[in-house]
Amino acid sequence: MGNAHHFEPEKLICAVLYTDEAAADAAVAKLKAAFGETDLESGSYSFSEISPYYDGEMGGTVYRKMLSFSICRDPQELAAIKTLTNSIEQETADAGNRHINLDPGFVSPGRLSLATTKNAGHRIPLSEGIYAELTLFYARHAWHPFPWTYMDFKLPQVHEFLTQVRRIYMQQRKSWLSSD
Repeated sequence: MGNAHHFEPEKLICAVLYTDEAAADAAVAKLKAAFGETDLESGSYSFSEISPYYDGEMGGTVYRKMLSFSICRDPQELAAIKTLTNSIEQETADAGNRHINLDPGFVSPGRLSLATTKNAGHRIPLSEGIYAELTLFYARHAWHPFPWTYMDFKLPQVHEFLTQVRRIYMQQRKSWLSSD
């Protein structure tokens, strides 16, 4: 029989979809107030060129950027983090239309998991209507998608960003494992 252990801290990231730069900046400021400073931020790219899925709801061309937070967190916090990001989305919405979409998740040595409110066969219920999705796995020095992986999470620039995040995380992890 195996023994249960506490989960190892993981690297919090947040993917930010937006149509309005000012709304995105305000959301990022709220994320930093809640989760601390970032240690890496990606450049923006056009999400609308990959998929027009959010164009109607968000009212125009949608862009995505990604953030990595300096402080590693207990992965059990994912549902609470998603609940908070949902409330930030609602604060900027009007007439039910969002201007930002925040997708928090965790990078660990071998995976990227994202939080979602949408149930599907490959998603695990966490709490309060929040699910975890295994979005990418890391093996043989590269990120690998699943059939359900969002199209933009298959892009080379997203993999490059996540590889940088993972590198920072592995350094942080090494320092706390060597101090035990």
